[in-house]
Amino acid sequence: MKKMKILSLILCSVVVSVSLAGCGGGTAASNTTSGSANASSTMDKTPITFTIYSTDATTDMPFTDPVAKEITKLTGVTLKFEHAVAGDTQAVPLMIASGQYPDLIYAKGDTGKLVDAGALVKLNSYIDKEGNYLKALYGNQIKKLDYSTTDSSIYTVGTNGVTNSIFQPDGTMQIQMAALKDLGYPKINSLDEYEKAIKDYVAKYPTINGQKTIGLSLMASDWRWLIDVGNVAGMVAGIPNDGQFDVNDTTGKTTYKFEEPKVEQYFKWLNKMNAEGLLDPESFTQKEDTYKAKIASGRVVGLTDSNWDYSTAITQLKNAGMSDRAYAPLSVTLGSQYTDQTLKNYGFSGGWGVGITTSCKNPERAFQFLNWLASDQAQVLLNWGIEGKDYTVVNGKRVQTASFIQKKNTDPNVAVDTGVGEYVYPFPERGVGAIDPTGNSYSTTTLANIVSNYTADEKATLKAYGKTNWTEFFPSEKSLGAPPVHGQVWEYTIPSDSDAAIIEKKCDDYTQEAITKAILGSPANFDSAWATIESTLKSYQVAKLDADMTAMTKARIKAYK
Repeated sequence: MKKMKILSLILCSVVVSVSLAGCGGGTAASNTTSGSANASSTMDKTPITFTIYSTDATTDMPFTDPVAKEITKLTGVTLKFEHAVAGDTQAVPLMIASGQYPDLIYAKGDTGKLVDAGALVKLNSYIDKEGNYLKALYGNQIKKLDYSTTDSSIYTVGTNGVTNSIFQPDGTMQIQMAALKDLGYPKINSLDEYEKAIKDYVAKYPTINGQKTIGLSLMASDWRWLIDVGNVAGMVAGIPNDGQFDVNDTTGKTTYKFEEPKVEQYFKWLNKMNAEGLLDPESFTQKEDTYKAKIASGRVVGLTDSNWDYSTAITQLKNAGMSDRAYAPLSVTLGSQYTDQTLKNYGFSGGWGVGITTSCKNPERAFQFLNWLASDQAQVLLNWGIEGKDYTVVNGKRVQTASFIQKKNTDPNVAVDTGVGEYVYPFPERGVGAIDPTGNSYSTTTLANIVSNYTADEKATLKAYGKTNWTEFFPSEKSLGAPPVHGQVWEYTIPSDSDAAIIEKKCDDYTQEAITKAILGSPANFDSAWATIESTLKSYQVAKLDADMTAMTKARIKAYK
């Protein structure tokens, strides 16, 4: 799951970020500190091309945009991206079977398989000898790059920011601003209130722009079921995002969340929405293009998705003069006894990242490149783009140019065309909320930037609710407590041949299929369908999975506390 860019105002995050960033010591306001402004000055810049495979990539990335050209100019490195066909899960296993790998690889949950196959280069000695920028970026969190709490080998770097504040919430449930306005800006904090708003609006407007109105649409035909269905079931029940698990960070008890009755309630609600014709009947079969086209048409009233998955459709809405049919993020739970975790700061989890494979003929240069990516010079370039074109420095502060802002608001291909933000993930990154020694944000995702780019419809909606930004709808990051010591379970690297990995894969495949059938079935049959799901999970040894994951979580808490 590609990172959701997660947000919030919290002083301690800024303080930590400054301390982690403070190795340079300069005060220049352009490309950050003097210590890394010329990070590439001593590098070998002999032209070299590295192939890189990313599990998350689904389209070609030609590496010809202005930021890519600047990367090559500064480092000599050209990246040749490879990707699987959307939905393909066999690319990494096939590489292992053949013994042939790209130079660099981001394999997410298959990282353990690569380690087991001896396909990844151990990076510890490289980091010790020449990983100055990586050490500065990770600071006292660098231990979380260890393969496990019992194996201090480091095989990958990157994927997530060391700081992860949330300024732009997706919200568990989202609804068109046009619907909120038409309904008189109702209070929506529970699933029942959210359902009523959708039902009332669909009844009033059975068609939008000449097409049938869709109450709620899901992108749940592939791996995004985990995001659009599975994760949401936990979030409305007040469970922080630990993937398929519910974790007690004090005791370490880790439970497969689909065992829990409170999670069942969300699926039962979806079953009701489907029976009443409010759920898009194609939610579990539609392809990505179809899903986005529906959103761009303006006829989908509600979503439960992450913004990064449908943002291009929102740009199309705005270009078509329908910015009021973009979505307001809402803080919605099963009831007042549950606390929305949307703004939860999970800190840095370690886990998945980019590794150098044993097929790489020049691992030294590859590591040199990964280390450079962690420098302030690189972090500013990757996040902000080219100075004078994508941003300028005004009174010591980096500010995006008017031309770039216009392009960002109207062009769904802005990242591809400019390269701005295109290469932040899955490489090492300071993260959202991290501040460099000049007082500037490493990331362009700041509350000030976000608020300044609100549309007139967003401003009107916020004003109607007495808010100034979307985070004010949610329990604050501070109120949700410090980042959990264990990080997030979905980022654990679990040996592929372990009982935990085998059982979880079996349970995940089963629950996605069985819960989908339960949602689409008759409400009269839902309870019996759920009972079958629970008994089947028991037969799959889910208790053994819980015990093994609890042991892993306890070990992480002990190691990182």
